[in-house]
Amino acid sequence: MKKLIINGTVVDGTGKPGYKANVLVEDDKIAAIGDIQPAEGMEVIDAAGLVVAPGFIDTHSHSDLKILEEPEVAPKVMQGITTEILGQDGISMAPLPVEYISPWRKNLAGLDGDSDNINWEFKNTEGYLAMIDAVKPGLNECYLVPHGNIRMEAMGLENRQPNEEELEKMRQITRREMEAGAVGLSTGLIYMPCAYSESKEIIEMCKVVAEYDGIFVIHQRSEADTILDSMEEVIRIGRESGVKIHYSHFKVCGKKNWDKIDKVIELLEKAEAEGIRVSFDQYPYVAGSTMLGVILPPWVHDGGTNKVIERLHDPELRKKMVYDIEHGIPGWDNFVEFAGLDGIFVTSVKTQKNQDAVGLSLTELGKLRGKDPYEATFDLLMEEENAVGMVDFYGTEEHVQLFMKRPEMNACTDGLLGGKPHPRVYGAFPRILGKYVREDKALTLEEAVYKMTRKPATTFNMEGRGEIKVGNYADITIFNPDTVIDKGTFTDPVQFPEGIEYVLVNGGVTVTNGKHTGNRSGVVLRQKDKKVVK
Repeated sequence: MKKLIINGTVVDGTGKPGYKANVLVEDDKIAAIGDIQPAEGMEVIDAAGLVVAPGFIDTHSHSDLKILEEPEVAPKVMQGITTEILGQDGISMAPLPVEYISPWRKNLAGLDGDSDNINWEFKNTEGYLAMIDAVKPGLNECYLVPHGNIRMEAMGLENRQPNEEELEKMRQITRREMEAGAVGLSTGLIYMPCAYSESKEIIEMCKVVAEYDGIFVIHQRSEADTILDSMEEVIRIGRESGVKIHYSHFKVCGKKNWDKIDKVIELLEKAEAEGIRVSFDQYPYVAGSTMLGVILPPWVHDGGTNKVIERLHDPELRKKMVYDIEHGIPGWDNFVEFAGLDGIFVTSVKTQKNQDAVGLSLTELGKLRGKDPYEATFDLLMEEENAVGMVDFYGTEEHVQLFMKRPEMNACTDGLLGGKPHPRVYGAFPRILGKYVREDKALTLEEAVYKMTRKPATTFNMEGRGEIKVGNYADITIFNPDTVIDKGTFTDPVQFPEGIEYVLVNGGVTVTNGKHTGNRSGVVLRQKDKKVVK
């Protein structure tokens, strides 16, 4: 059936001023834009007073497991997202050799959750993407092959450097997964086993990715004390491999590091002047979210989750953990130092026993358990087998806006979907439109839409998406610029936003009048011939 969107203001994603026009959709494509009149048999969507924009693209998502169990991914599509990129932070679903399923599920649980309801024997990216195809996703899904999974398949979970044979195996696995449709490579250099690697290892994999004009997406080694050294490492990887660099959730953590921001920006500009292609994504909040286990010193994670649990049982090792957290380790991003025990909150746990911890700061957890907060936190991580999510407060509104205005920036959610999540899971994109465009005037409406659509589509080589244009796929988000806003808070985050009125995914109407229709018309997008396509 043909669909005609009438009376709206088209903000096409290019950054140009909005204009009045009707938009005709035929099947999964935009067929015409202009003074098109309704005809018999057309489904008409009246967008009077509304903005007609391309569907939003979330370049940092953690729906990797959730997509298989709840394929509509309502928290994303209800905020106008029509495409998301999975496989973030170097640890995700595939590749996953059968012999590593058990330890890897534990390692992954803090970020993406765990489930006994799926068949974990999908083995590789091809198998995993076929599972997403089979559940008929509610939005378009792309996948980055994760460094940690590659390393695990090539050499296990040990803390050591690869030999030449293992390094060659990493290159081969990277090539295999790129051929299966991965859009690039991700790493998270604070997460195990990625953190064990040196630059050489990453450069070798990135050389393969560069052959496909894929992208290297990185949670860098430090976003705090050693961020300048960390950025130099990332730039070196780009320089020596030729790969496009994309920094995940770009920020500078901790008050004592805020004086580094000018130098951080200088490094971005220096890399670009050298011809290195650089971009980053950002979520519009002064708090981040990840697995609580990152507060533990790096040595605690050697050998994987089973070893973490074993070490947490040892009172003497607990004392060493507290000492290292209190005194720091050179080169380690110490979350307790820059957020404080009262600035880190538990967002999810695996068992019923510890549900009372969800929503509490680590200080409050200590009071509830009648223990030192460190001991209470270690008990929680031990009992939950490290499958605990957290929110941490790290920065200021001024810095959020500074990075938001940068030309390298595009929007993302980076939200973990379990338990009591960070509110960005439900509201990151509407928050930019409501708070940072309408209220704070940090961006114009056209700039914001560009950073949510055309900018990420171009960065990730997505063909036919990110712009309201004849011939492009009909991924369209229609919102009210006067009311759009996020509703979730850190204490009550599970709330859909206001003002997202209609969402079309490949021409299928998924949201009508702010309500989900149950429609699922998303597809898996795969890299092919240096383009990301349906």
